Amino acid sequence: MTARTEGERATTDTNALVRAMSQWIDGSPENRARTPEALLWGRVAKVAEESGEVIAALVGATGQNPRKGVSATMRDVERELLDVALTALCAVEHLHAADDAPTDVMALLAAHAESVARRAGLA
Repeated sequence: MTARTEGERATTDTNALVRAMSQWIDGSPENRARTPEALLWGRVAKVAEESGEVIAALVGATGQNPRKGVSATMRDVERELLDVALTALCAVEHLHAADDAPTDVMALLAAHAESVARRAGLA
């Protein structure tokens, strides 16, 4: 299998996982009872909540709280950053839940990264 084929498979698998997680969140008993607007607000608020966890991990990794000292690692910071990214991708997937065809959130991410890189003069 070529690297490109492996990468394409990984992207397909990641899209499927993001879709499955998003559907799992929307399908929970608590969320099934919510209005569409409440679901969207919950998804976006969760991204902000996860961002707070990154800050807490960074404070812990750098020992900024003298009472706690060093209580986390940079690996913890990395995991929390990835949680933010995954939560945001699941929220994007949620925005497209009613679309006729599955949304390629990884392609949306790639296109956005390219757009930002162009604005920065990098692409």
